[in-house]
Amino acid sequence: MTNERTVTGPPGAGAIVLPLPPGTSWLATGSGVFPYAARVEGRWWVLRLNDFPEHPLLTFFVEGRRVADVNDVPSDWQRLTDASAPVLGAPERAEILDLMAALGPYGAEYGTPCTGDWCTCELLTEAYVREQVD
Repeated sequence: MTNERTVTGPPGAGAIVLPLPPGTSWLATGSGVFPYAARVEGRWWVLRLNDFPEHPLLTFFVEGRRVADVNDVPSDWQRLTDASAPVLGAPERAEILDLMAALGPYGAEYGTPCTGDWCTCELLTEAYVREQVD
């Protein structure tokens, strides 16, 4: 799997500390590929949902740059599974999806998007990424 990247630091991706600052919450984007984002100190934090278990569960980006792959959601991110999470408005959603353009497939952040037969990365076109999900 040429697109897999090892996260440095303590063993296990769940050991990575990615605290969401107090008073900040994840917002639902309506995208099935980039489902949550948060505005932190003027920068967009965005999560990409990957084809698990072929790839890590999530990839965490700040302003379109990969920070880490995450297999275990940190405990302070419990809002990620909360169906009542606030939803972004159309302008913010467009801003995030423009920022994340062409980063739908796992590995795209390295210039080597996954094209394996064993996952769904090839389906993650820009049109699919921008499709609104309920």
